[in-house]
Amino acid sequence: MKKKVLSVVLACAMVFSLAACGNTGGGSANAPAGTGSNGSDSVASGDAAASELTDGKFADTRHITVEVYDRNNDGGSDPTNNVYTEYIKKGMLEKHNVEVEFVAIPRWTETDEINTQLAAGTAPDVCVTYSYPTIKAYADMDAVIDMRPYIDNYKDELPNLWNWLGETNLYWNSDLNDGTTWAIEAKLANMNRVITFIRKDWLDKLGLKEPTTKEEFHDVLVAFKENADTLLGADANKMIPYSVSYDVGWRAGTLIESFLDPNMSDKEYYVNGFDDRKLTQNGTKEGVKLLNDWYNEGLMWKDFYLYGSGDSTEDDMMKAGYVGAFTHNWDYPWRNGDDSIAANLKRLIGDDAKYIAIDPFEDKNGGHNKFLAGPIDRKIFFPATNDEPLASMLYLDYISSPEVIEFLQVGEEGVTHNVLDDGGYEIVAATGDAIQNSGMNIDYTITCNGLHLTNEDLTNKSLAHTYAGIDPQDILDADKIAKTDTRVGINVNVGDIEAETGAGDTLTAKRDTCYDNAVKAPSADFDSVWEEGLSDYLTSGGQAIIDERTEKWDAVYPSDNIR
Repeated sequence: MKKKVLSVVLACAMVFSLAACGNTGGGSANAPAGTGSNGSDSVASGDAAASELTDGKFADTRHITVEVYDRNNDGGSDPTNNVYTEYIKKGMLEKHNVEVEFVAIPRWTETDEINTQLAAGTAPDVCVTYSYPTIKAYADMDAVIDMRPYIDNYKDELPNLWNWLGETNLYWNSDLNDGTTWAIEAKLANMNRVITFIRKDWLDKLGLKEPTTKEEFHDVLVAFKENADTLLGADANKMIPYSVSYDVGWRAGTLIESFLDPNMSDKEYYVNGFDDRKLTQNGTKEGVKLLNDWYNEGLMWKDFYLYGSGDSTEDDMMKAGYVGAFTHNWDYPWRNGDDSIAANLKRLIGDDAKYIAIDPFEDKNGGHNKFLAGPIDRKIFFPATNDEPLASMLYLDYISSPEVIEFLQVGEEGVTHNVLDDGGYEIVAATGDAIQNSGMNIDYTITCNGLHLTNEDLTNKSLAHTYAGIDPQDILDADKIAKTDTRVGINVNVGDIEAETGAGDTLTAKRDTCYDNAVKAPSADFDSVWEEGLSDYLTSGGQAIIDERTEKWDAVYPSDNIR
């Protein structure tokens, strides 16, 4: 009955919008510790937990469903049925007597799909998303379980989860006043974000040095364009000196951040930091203006704004050898094994054709401004239709075990990795059901993003060998650049920002539109196009968020810095 009623309530709520129909209590706002978010299911104390479990196992077999991204990789494995899902299923059944069923959710439309399933009462018991405002909107409609009582009262049953995430990530989203926790944060084992890559063989062919400043980078792009015939021959008209996607704020992140003040106060960064694309930060406009200049010089992918999430057009151009440089996730050229950008270039053009990492976007102090969000990643939550929250928590504990993380990341010896002389692991290309559809299998290690083996020494020895067929030095160089001049974010806990509830999807779309239109605008129109897009973002909820963040910061923190 609970699922049926919830389905009707959510379906109606979605028609009138998430924000308008939500109550402000969030279901359990006034619930004492030990009660669930919907008030219908009591959360056991530690003693009660012991009575449900014997040596960590249920007496009766339980069943849970778990979300897994379907990335629709060509030649990939079935995300719901492969070597890694079978390993998890077997381990959970043996250790906890819990059956696990994986539910595939399209990666590039995951928010829309989870919205639909939450409304229908069919969402998996364990859900994962990158959007906390989406979770909070559903929490305000009693559609999400408060995880705090389970985190606290079952602590002894969850040693791996507590050891790995700790209070920082488990309580990151806890409400300042009542402690409600609608989601826990996965942990970034490696906090590397985006860096810039350039064709080393093109530099060598033209006798150019690796660029170390924005001016040098621009000059190299010009050289690529002017020497397209030399570099691409009959395909010269397909030359793209520099590429970013429609998601300019992410993909050009390090360039944009080079225009931000390296000494910006914690308050300024937080107030303007609703998301990590930095649209409203001081200095962002200047970074986008430089991209606009390059675009109008013909140095960028002309049609970047036409291809959205999940489209392979840009990757295909990189694999075909048409792109001179791009900014993306720190390990992007090497992802996806035999279908990686690096592997395709090598097959098509030759061993010398490859991308290397560079760091050409200097800030005003001559350093390289790289803002990191903090040691957090995806958000894990339980819908209110989850009838097995304890079994679901045990699942999160199981996949947070060092041994389980290691197997999911490196697989079986001789199949997906070899052991090197120093004991480190070297990843080899897998086939069939052993293929990993995501880098280091992050779609299954949902509490962990980044290489995290059973000890730090093994992790360090293995990092340079985690991508089959890639020069280890290229990986080490990229890792070093990604870790240079970083500023790690802190957890600002001022309570809920009500203006953010339900605003995520709308503002994300307007943010991307603002960036895209400004980059491709005629030079003479840049200022007006930028101001129009920014104004639309602010009047659509952005300014309300800034105002509320400012007010609540001032109420909680006595100064502009809390480090």
